Amino acid sequence: MTEKIPQHMHCQICGKAIAASDSETICSDECKQRYQSLNKKRKLWVYIMYALIFVMIAVLFLSSYLPK
Repeated sequence: MTEKIPQHMHCQICGKAIAASDSETICSDECKQRYQSLNKKRKLWVYIMYALIFVMIAVLFLSSYLPK
């Protein structure tokens, strides 16, 4: 009574089942565009975080040189 489920993976964006033999982990062009958009947003946030860390270090470094 148990059916054997063929090997498969799931799309990283929508979760739809795709064949395991495919080297792609994304099911369609729409999901690929969404994936690229998410990657751009992630990169932007990483750059913002690095900038904030740099600004915080600069403020700490420069505050030690201010006259009291």
